[in-house]
Amino acid sequence: MRVFQNSGIYPAYLERLAALRVDKKGFSAWTKAFLDDRFGAAHFLQPVLSGDPDAFFTNGDDEAAQRLWASEQGLPSKTSLGDILLAQIESHRTEVFYNLDPLRYGTDFVRRLPACVRRSFAWRAAPSPGADFAAYDAVLCNFPGILASYRERGWRGAYFSPSHDPVMDNYAARQHRPIDVLFVGGYTRHHRRRAELLEAVAALTDKFKLRFHLDNSRATRLAESPLGYLLPLGRHRRPASIRAIAYGPVFGLDLYEAVSSAKIVLNGAIDMAGPDRGNMRCFEAMGCGAVLLSDTGNYPDGMQENKTLVTWSDPLQAVIKIEELLQNDPYREEVARAGHQLIATRYSKSRQWEEFLKLAS
Repeated sequence: MRVFQNSGIYPAYLERLAALRVDKKGFSAWTKAFLDDRFGAAHFLQPVLSGDPDAFFTNGDDEAAQRLWASEQGLPSKTSLGDILLAQIESHRTEVFYNLDPLRYGTDFVRRLPACVRRSFAWRAAPSPGADFAAYDAVLCNFPGILASYRERGWRGAYFSPSHDPVMDNYAARQHRPIDVLFVGGYTRHHRRRAELLEAVAALTDKFKLRFHLDNSRATRLAESPLGYLLPLGRHRRPASIRAIAYGPVFGLDLYEAVSSAKIVLNGAIDMAGPDRGNMRCFEAMGCGAVLLSDTGNYPDGMQENKTLVTWSDPLQAVIKIEELLQNDPYREEVARAGHQLIATRYSKSRQWEEFLKLAS
């Protein structure tokens, strides 16, 4: 089966991606540099990561890389990104198109796919008001509530899960974990539940080693600059307790490095999926051998409270759970091992690929 997987670039990752490409020549080398960094690898299909010649991968919104491919193929310099993506699909003779960026490439794009494409799938794990995915054979994600909303709109919704990146196994084996509690993600006071969680946990800085890798908004960066303190931007400024343990965002292998240096990885949903849980951080934390401390909710199969992860229901309880975990090394290590075993087996790349083949048939 000739499968084409399209993804998209997270804006904050662009600077790192440019650095990875500095000494690389050609579209294939640029794509390999991206895939080798493992950013988003939980979503990438086994043939893509293994370099199967029947698999093609690109980031359809990566203008520099897409125009490099177009130049190599002799396409006009003014060819649109959509037309470049269509040309790649036609050149590859794609049979199954799997798109991780359907807001950019929705129904209008799918209706232009060449005749060689017999199945098209989209991954979308967030509410999408105003979007149109009707032309896809199915919209995939691992949040049952969101899938139900797709079906209510007349689309076929199918359950499909992220998977374990086997590169994580070497990171999971690490015994020395100098960071007690790690958080990686966004911080904004608009997401009150998460903000309250981080502010409560930050109060533990006198007891434990905490590290928050935060992807801050432009308003926050301005508010915390020397100029920002002269402007009425206080509501965008993070509390001093957060700033004291805040570091910049991490991606790819740097994220694996950070997670594998932590005993506990803190996670908190932002209500986009209702009571359903199972975001990327769950797979990254357990995959790299840390204890996942996450908010209560409906988790994917096998993710069980006090067995493969630990949950909290409010910020105060999260603080209590952190103290309990860090005072009980055998229990914490047992949960971490069980979590990693679950992700590495039940959510392996081979099982993900088998599920995809069932969908494509």
